[in-house]
Amino acid sequence: MAVDYTVIVVYLAGMLAMGWWGMRRAKSKSDFLVAGRRLGPTMYSGTMAAIVLGGASTIGGVGLGYQYGLSGAWMVFTIGLGLLALSLFFSARIARLKVYTVSEMLDLRYGGRAGVISGLVMWAYTLMLAVTSTIAYATIFDVLFDMNRTVAIILGGSIVVAYSTLGGMWSITLTDMVQFVVKTIGVLLLLLPIAVVKAGGFSEMKASLPTGYFDPLGIGGETIFTYVLIYTFGMLIGQDIWQRVFTAGSDRTAKWGGTVAGTYCLVYALAGAVIGTAAKVLYPKLASPDDAFATIVKDELPVGVRGLVLAAALAAVMSTSSGALIACATVANNDIWSRLRGVVRRDGDTGEHDEVRGNRAFILVMGLAVIGTAIALNNVVEALTVAYNLLVGGLLVPILGGLLWKRGTAQGALAAVAVGGLAVVGLMATYGILANEPVYYGLLSSLAVYVIVSLLTPATDAAVLAAWRERLAGRGSEPASAFEKESVTR
Repeated sequence: MAVDYTVIVVYLAGMLAMGWWGMRRAKSKSDFLVAGRRLGPTMYSGTMAAIVLGGASTIGGVGLGYQYGLSGAWMVFTIGLGLLALSLFFSARIARLKVYTVSEMLDLRYGGRAGVISGLVMWAYTLMLAVTSTIAYATIFDVLFDMNRTVAIILGGSIVVAYSTLGGMWSITLTDMVQFVVKTIGVLLLLLPIAVVKAGGFSEMKASLPTGYFDPLGIGGETIFTYVLIYTFGMLIGQDIWQRVFTAGSDRTAKWGGTVAGTYCLVYALAGAVIGTAAKVLYPKLASPDDAFATIVKDELPVGVRGLVLAAALAAVMSTSSGALIACATVANNDIWSRLRGVVRRDGDTGEHDEVRGNRAFILVMGLAVIGTAIALNNVVEALTVAYNLLVGGLLVPILGGLLWKRGTAQGALAAVAVGGLAVVGLMATYGILANEPVYYGLLSSLAVYVIVSLLTPATDAAVLAAWRERLAGRGSEPASAFEKESVTR
């Protein structure tokens, strides 16, 4: 295992080095939070794919393949569909708004009265997303070093907090690009073919497993519908995803770079399901489907390759964890703390204090909160389900309504967030956290309230809508970046 340990240690050291290098580029709020809005297509595609394909997509995707066969790809597949929809239909408009958070977009669209509650909902979502990613370190480090769960969470979480705090989005972008390469090599180019060969090829896999394992709809229509509702729509509105869209150097980069990343997700989804199916042939009686990834890596891969593939799993977890962390800190600082202090900063007004230092402090504080919560929390699935149910049930309608329906009002948006969020929480208490009904009924109630209240209240002020159209047309302004005159990063 010495060679495998060396690969992992070099990888982790590289992540910290990237964080230190990124710190030198983060000279303004724009640099720190959205990488100066200057990413070119290659870096944008790689980092976008890295953040959406986390530990759940890698370890969980293989586990679903182990349990359901090829139809286990649906969870990650719906993530890819959501990213494709976001990139093709909304990303260019989102990038032109020149904002930092989803709540700022709601403020622009509805006249500055819809962002507070939405900020709290988005903060809860990003916090839980970061927590669930951080918990996954325990699984990986247990395979590597037989490490205590708490120590593993502290170690993995501290590395992510360190490089994220140092350089913000620049550090996260650089590390995500490395993580994207490591995941591609480790999972797609190494683990996938080796797993299939070890299982005897596709003919042997078909002969050894029930036919349901090769039914593309074997996981069940209701499950697929729920995945679409939660993950596809969740990709359209999550702060962690939007903050990556804000890094695009142009409309074209946001649209086509995201399309490439979404297509990559579809391939990754199928790869995870095939690896899980191969693991079912090799290890038919594992205690838990989520053990499939670690088991096949530990038992079937040669020395060195095993270390690289485990580094790929670590990369998947770190990319999602760091993206969720900076999103959580950005929302906490810009949408909650600044409002509590009675200071709503606008483009061109950076305030008297150091914006970068303030955001850096929030990442550190939120990072410590994430590590502490991850240590205390055991049920990852329940935490992630609560996060996505709140996000989709509370925020999907007012966000998409703001982008697509000019008659939507601030009162309608606030009512939709409140009613949808409360309905989801109440129904989870009634039906259970993992039930499908909370998000179904929560979303329907949010939509009904948004439409009815919007039609019953005065239309949004014409001046607000005019300013909104100006921003959508890309005529908004923001503070100049220290690197604004440099060429777009490729």
